[in-house]
Amino acid sequence: MINVRQLSKTFATPGEDIRVLDHLDLALAAGETAAIVGPSGCGKSTLLNLLGALDRPTSGSIKIGDQDIASFTEEQAANFRNHSLGFIFQQQHLLPQLTVLENVLVPRLAGDWLEPAADTEQRALGLLKTVGLTDRLDHLPWQLSGGEKLRAAVARALINQPKLILADEPTGSLDPASTDTIADLLLDLNCTQGVTLIVVTHNPALARRMSKTFELRAGKLQPLITDQ
Repeated sequence: MINVRQLSKTFATPGEDIRVLDHLDLALAAGETAAIVGPSGCGKSTLLNLLGALDRPTSGSIKIGDQDIASFTEEQAANFRNHSLGFIFQQQHLLPQLTVLENVLVPRLAGDWLEPAADTEQRALGLLKTVGLTDRLDHLPWQLSGGEKLRAAVARALINQPKLILADEPTGSLDPASTDTIADLLLDLNCTQGVTLIVVTHNPALARRMSKTFELRAGKLQPLITDQ
């Protein structure tokens, strides 16, 4: 499903250019799970942004399915993100003025959403039941715990029925019990829906639960062997 070849990303600075990713390769089949680990500042989030068509590489190709997203226009990239990807971020980015249900439905506001609103809402209700938030539908984000906010973000990431989920430090602010709950949820979705999952994390326990683990080092991904 994912085929990244010779991917490089360089950032211009007043002194000298900084190459964060250096001819990086990555291949994942549909339905695989992968963790990307490495120290802060090594480029993990940069890589996730490139895979999610939020940024453009300096060179190289990123193929997801049969699409080379590195060549997308801004409009094509936005449409791809809205219809094909699910994003989960450490800070969740829930809109504070919207209820939990409304936050899950936000992606359909981006336009070019062909499904009837009633059908999308029914799927949102089903997702919120799956993540255990049926009793929080009308709550605002400030009324939720950290774990509940993250579960709402997971439901939002799934509303467009993506084949790929990108998660950037999804459990970084959670306690161990909540981390286990989110890991269970993501892996269950992977198992039941065949969703491909890439998780950037500093949490060794979460990384070990993925089928593959890569360390980002010197701009390249190095496979790690972990005890499952």
